[in-house]
Amino acid sequence: MTAVHLVILGRQGSGKGTQAARLVEAYSPIHVSTGDMLRAAVADGTELGRRAGALMDAGDLVGDDLINGIVAERLARSDVAEHGFLLDGYPRTPDQATAMEGFLSEAGTTLDGAVILEVPVDEVTARMLARGRVDDTEEAIRRRLDLYESETAPLLAWFADRGLLEVVDGMGDEDVVFGRLSTVIDARLSLSDAS
Repeated sequence: MTAVHLVILGRQGSGKGTQAARLVEAYSPIHVSTGDMLRAAVADGTELGRRAGALMDAGDLVGDDLINGIVAERLARSDVAEHGFLLDGYPRTPDQATAMEGFLSEAGTTLDGAVILEVPVDEVTARMLARGRVDDTEEAIRRRLDLYESETAPLLAWFADRGLLEVVDGMGDEDVVFGRLSTVIDARLSLSDAS
């Protein structure tokens, strides 16, 4: 089976976590989540991990140079070379996407595509409110979604300009949504196999 090289995007509450787990099961890529990666780099005590740990301990954001380095380090491992990857939470900006394009190119790999689960704002808000978490007030959710929109719009344009963006309807039963995702991914993989 062809190794897949994908980015998955979606608003909080879009079902991205559920669908990422199903994609890993179906296509066997290594699920590379930025949060997990940062924690692993810190735990492994790599130089980048130590620097990131110091920033996180101080409550600071980890900058692009560190994040890019940690992702590049993770994607260079043999399990990723063999099985491909599903990036989740990275890239977040066009600058990170450009850096990713560079280190993938150095590794002789290209991105198959970026899929975004499209679920309307009122629907994800309702889903998050239904979870009943203390920090999921309507105001807090709106702020997080506004931030996501402003950060993600330029990134979506970056992927679209390169013909990599696939918008998938994230509404409905999770099996139906997974079927839509699989159809799009299979089409992308057959395109990359043909080239």
